[in-house]
Amino acid sequence: MVNRGSSHYRASLTSRFLPRKPSPSAITLYIISLFAFSIFIFLFNTRNILEEDEQKPNFSGELLSEQIPEEQLWDAPFSYGLQSCIKPTAKYKAAHGSDRYITVRSNGGLNQMRTGISDMVAVARIMNATLVVPQLDKRSFWKDSSTFSDIFDELHFIESLKRDVRIVKELPKNLEAFPRARKHFTSWSGVGYYEEMKQLWKEYQRLRCRALYHALRFSPPIESLGKKLVERLRTRGGRYIALHLRYEKDMLSFTGCTYGLTDAESEELRIMRETTNHWKVKEINSREQRIGGFCPLTPKEVGIFLQALGYPPSTLIYIAAGEIYGGNTRLSELMSYFPNIVFKEELATKEELEAFTGHASQTAALDYIISIESDVFVPSYSGNMARTVEGHRRYLGHRKTINPDRKGLVKIFDKLETGQLKEGSSYSFLVRQMHENRQGAPRKRKGPMQGIKGRARFRTEESFYENPYPECICSSKGRPE
Repeated sequence: MVNRGSSHYRASLTSRFLPRKPSPSAITLYIISLFAFSIFIFLFNTRNILEEDEQKPNFSGELLSEQIPEEQLWDAPFSYGLQSCIKPTAKYKAAHGSDRYITVRSNGGLNQMRTGISDMVAVARIMNATLVVPQLDKRSFWKDSSTFSDIFDELHFIESLKRDVRIVKELPKNLEAFPRARKHFTSWSGVGYYEEMKQLWKEYQRLRCRALYHALRFSPPIESLGKKLVERLRTRGGRYIALHLRYEKDMLSFTGCTYGLTDAESEELRIMRETTNHWKVKEINSREQRIGGFCPLTPKEVGIFLQALGYPPSTLIYIAAGEIYGGNTRLSELMSYFPNIVFKEELATKEELEAFTGHASQTAALDYIISIESDVFVPSYSGNMARTVEGHRRYLGHRKTINPDRKGLVKIFDKLETGQLKEGSSYSFLVRQMHENRQGAPRKRKGPMQGIKGRARFRTEESFYENPYPECICSSKGRPE
């Protein structure tokens, strides 16, 4: 009886709208009406969505940060119980005095000098020679007159390595006039060489880490001010990003990157490259450089990038860099996304910075300390400082380091510029997905690329100082993995 009643109800309900025996034309008209109504609803909703997109062309960092948990933005990657391990093995023998001496002239910027000195410590150990405290380059682009003890704690350097290498402050007077054998060391060598001296290689690598991460401590004045500046940053915002914004005149000229610059600026950079004798490459195709991912991100591109990752506009960003090419005009492009930007000149007093004025390596050391201690480190270009800071942060527990995929990002930036893509959730998803595995999580150092021969093959290998795992980073049991 229930079924009969139910059937009767359905039949009577239908009869109100259609004849008992509807004609084919009536059915056709009914279907067309339903179809037209569906199209109308679809177009109406689509118009509303498009209007909302037009009203909100910039998908704000505030909105993105609500969707992304804060720990995902700030927390260090999971370290899997890995920790630093640089102690010598039981077979390691203490260094003894030697009548052979190595004198070193370390060239380049701060981090190029630091890694070079660490290499020479290991070389002195292998050669069983006494190392003379290195002399620093005073003829580089920066023309910095700083001595070793101006930048580094000289006594700590000598004392902390006394079991590894005998180090003296000066060459004995009676040897100063003696002829010296000159040798330019290279960072790469054939794989067979390393295989033949596998055990020595392990000790050598750990010694390089001891030298770089422990022995080469900055001088007390630099260490003291660096810690003060970190504390002042913490009181401003708690957490901060250290951005190594490598958008300086020398870098743009050297790489030939002129995207977004005026014709006059591009010409100025070309002339600088042409007249700098030790820069061998003079003719550079700027467009090819950018497409290949060989250019530093512009300040505007950095802003778009960090916004897409989900950082809100209120994020505190410390700029670790020299003078930005284009000055406030270029910086304003970054500040339109992240206005809470600070330089060391704003954190420190004039009196505190006075002793470092004119000494680029010493001010770079301040940037280094602040970058190491930051919650997040982001380099806009993979230069010496970027690689060394990343390696040091890995050594200290894999602190979060976001390494932009410049080649991939350029494709996205170009689509944004041409209107093929809009700043929004889909764009943000692409950027986050692209950088999911580029945030400093533990991984073994990448070897050389296959198919490339000669010295170029070893230059494609990831730098030891960029990633000292596995030689200087071990499992919690203390064994290299």
